[in-house]
Amino acid sequence: MQFIQNWSGHKNLISTKNIASDAVILLLQRIDHYRSIVEKKGYCDDLKGRVIGSIFFEPSTRTSCSFKTAVARMGGTTIDLDVGNSSILKGESYEDTIRTMSCYSDCIVHRHPERHSAEHASRIADIPLINAGDGSGEHPTQALLDFYTIYNELTFDNPLCVGFFGDLTHSRTVHSLFELLSRVKPETKIFLIAPVSLQLPEDIIYNARLQSCDIVPISDILECISELDVLYVTRIQKERFQSLDDYEAVRGTYKVDASLMRKAKPKMIIMHPLPRENEIDTEVDSDPRASYFRQMKNGVYTRMAILDSIINNTVSLQNNEKQH
Repeated sequence: MQFIQNWSGHKNLISTKNIASDAVILLLQRIDHYRSIVEKKGYCDDLKGRVIGSIFFEPSTRTSCSFKTAVARMGGTTIDLDVGNSSILKGESYEDTIRTMSCYSDCIVHRHPERHSAEHASRIADIPLINAGDGSGEHPTQALLDFYTIYNELTFDNPLCVGFFGDLTHSRTVHSLFELLSRVKPETKIFLIAPVSLQLPEDIIYNARLQSCDIVPISDILECISELDVLYVTRIQKERFQSLDDYEAVRGTYKVDASLMRKAKPKMIIMHPLPRENEIDTEVDSDPRASYFRQMKNGVYTRMAILDSIINNTVSLQNNEKQH
């Protein structure tokens, strides 16, 4: 994860671009550690006396609730800024809102609809800041819980074949996980399954190919479904389109159902960052290969490990390797 260091010397979780490969392995172990704590005891005191500020300028269910659950299970406290009832309505600037939350908390969890907003906020705050989603840019904590889900269910002992399926243009979860996989596990074969208008941006693909990854953009999932170990599905994000006509042109163009799953490997897992609309039929939920609810649960353990790493400095995630 990229840590942008500000004037006060603390580090902020902004992006997956500069994550250290060895730190990922250490973090996976910390996630296992917190999973064990939750399953055996339910709580710990690793954030006792700490206050986490939550600022969400965009709707959220899983990210917001899992962070709050993580803090509660670690003995900390969350203060939640209700943007719709805050001084923003009185004309308070975005910058002053960030400064205000910096005065009341030890770390900020930040979501905003604009790309690069988390980086901007991190330069204003004088406490650590975690990017919980910046528009169609990145979602690093989701990428780490997704990475952990693959590790936990399939392991990385052998090279895997992963298919990203759906709205790859606008999905920040795909952008972050794709970047992480292609650099930390460059032996992974990756299919990019989407209509041309929804394909992954070329700059992201280019960076992955610098790692000598096998990247295959296709439009028809039937060309690769039998090869996949992981099928990562995303919804078409209506709110990211510039034109309603552009959205209507691709709406409902793909779906995962029981007939498609019959063509997949017996041990393949299907993932989804959620929420879903109709891109995964509910009949798939009972298939043991449907891991998206287990994936969701992993979000708590992962965010416990991230908070611990940033606030208690248990895992240094900064990458000192030479970058391309």
